[in-house]
Amino acid sequence: MELFTVSVLGLLLTSAFIANAGEINSPACVYPAIYNFGDSNSDTGGIAAAFYPPVLPCGQTYFHRPVGRASDGRLIIDFIAGHLGLPYLSPYLDSIGSNYRHGANFATGGATIMRPNESWFDNGVSPFCLEIQVEHYTQFKEKTAYFYKAKNKSFKKMLPRPQDFSKALFIVDIGQNDVAAVLRKSSFELQSAALPNIASQFTAQVQNLYQRGARTFWIHNTGPIGCLPVATVKVQDPVPGYLDEHGCVMNQNEIAIEFNRLLKNEIVELRLKLTEARIIHVDMYRAKHELITNAKNQGFEDPFKICCGHHGIGYDVWCGNKANVNGSEVFAGSCANPSKVISWDGVHYSEAANRWIANHIVDGSFSDPPIPISRACQKA
Repeated sequence: MELFTVSVLGLLLTSAFIANAGEINSPACVYPAIYNFGDSNSDTGGIAAAFYPPVLPCGQTYFHRPVGRASDGRLIIDFIAGHLGLPYLSPYLDSIGSNYRHGANFATGGATIMRPNESWFDNGVSPFCLEIQVEHYTQFKEKTAYFYKAKNKSFKKMLPRPQDFSKALFIVDIGQNDVAAVLRKSSFELQSAALPNIASQFTAQVQNLYQRGARTFWIHNTGPIGCLPVATVKVQDPVPGYLDEHGCVMNQNEIAIEFNRLLKNEIVELRLKLTEARIIHVDMYRAKHELITNAKNQGFEDPFKICCGHHGIGYDVWCGNKANVNGSEVFAGSCANPSKVISWDGVHYSEAANRWIANHIVDGSFSDPPIPISRACQKA
């Protein structure tokens, strides 16, 4: 009996090894384009084009000027594009100097999964919720087909080929602002009750993209919002249990974890419905939490240090702005060495942190199933 059990176990392990080896040895996916949907964590200039652009020192590290990114340099989406050999994504809302041959970015800072005018939903930062971003994609795809039929050569050079849409990689990274809105509710019971609807709306838009021809999805869950310095800096003499052992606001992270749990369940069900889709779920919470809680071993300073901005109880001076704080004028400029800091402005990550996160997720280490992004298009 023991020999039989060992033999079966050995056969299963061997089969798994062969399956994994076949996947590793299979050719990498060739993505002609990336289409990204999200909030400021992946916005490469959409909200800046629609409203007001950021000012220096934003963009100082890599671009040496403000380019619509909430960071000193590149974002995770930039590093993903570079890893796949594709150019940085032009924002859909930016008509100046944009080239959409290899994709487009529909993300906008402040965006949410839910509509901002939902009766219970207290968030009005951006009018470009996920549903609107998917609608923008729909219009983009339809207009691309029109201009190709019109045989306009000048447009063709800047637009993706119609046959490439189904081969593209679709990245969705949104939810942080929804969690923040939920946290403004008065009780944990009300907060928890709001989450299932948000997760359901998320996957509803993934289904809409699928119906419009999308097949390969790389979906990020939301990060540890309770570890953002803008949250921890507001804490003064916390009661026991308010902060966890790492110094993060415990109840905020609990809400983020619950949302992520619901989202993962929705994705499992979605895989059964969308039979032609390849859906990779990336645990961004775990990746970001690992960086924050292991910051010094990864070459960073205090994980709660803010590089650009001044925040405290009762006041916020955002990066690049001036304000009067306790009778003194304060200018929120950059720290001396952003490459050693995880948080750029208290909410968003520095280029160095974004690089670290991107490097640790593209190989599939934080993915379900554990597939590298270069092979996300391959069916199991």
